[in-house]
Amino acid sequence: MFNLKEADILVDLETQRLYLPKHQKCYSISSGKNGIGEQENTGKTPRGWHQIAEKIGATALENTVFIGRKPTGELYNSVLAEQFPERDWILSRILWLDGLQPDFNQGQGCDTKQRYIYIHGTPDTEPMGIAMSHGCIRMRNRDVIELFDLVPEYALVYLSEQRLTLD
Repeated sequence: MFNLKEADILVDLETQRLYLPKHQKCYSISSGKNGIGEQENTGKTPRGWHQIAEKIGATALENTVFIGRKPTGELYNSVLAEQFPERDWILSRILWLDGLQPDFNQGQGCDTKQRYIYIHGTPDTEPMGIAMSHGCIRMRNRDVIELFDLVPEYALVYLSEQRLTLD
């Protein structure tokens, strides 16, 4: 379909790393605690070729809380965390992924965009480098803000379950 050298963002699900080859940047991430897979309602992180369908939160403050891709008016803090201990925090920025491979990560029962899979910020208290999300790619807030500013909408993204060897 595409060549890895064409990707703007490479996500290595084995090592829990996100790479921006054109910017020579690497970030620690957290993917789906239920593992890797494309099926809806599994909480798994999808593989394969994607694009950034939408970038949400360009002017939001760091730690802005989003629900349903809309800012709530709240800024994440420890008091809010205690009030809502079960909330899956989506903070600072959202890069909404859209699968590009029909019947794999695009289409009925496996559609990344319809599954609401994002690259987004998470509380800095959450661990990175281990799979803990509900299927999204979680990043530190400052990292996701930097990523958001460096990549355009429709940027090409590849999520790999095998360790990436970058030349």
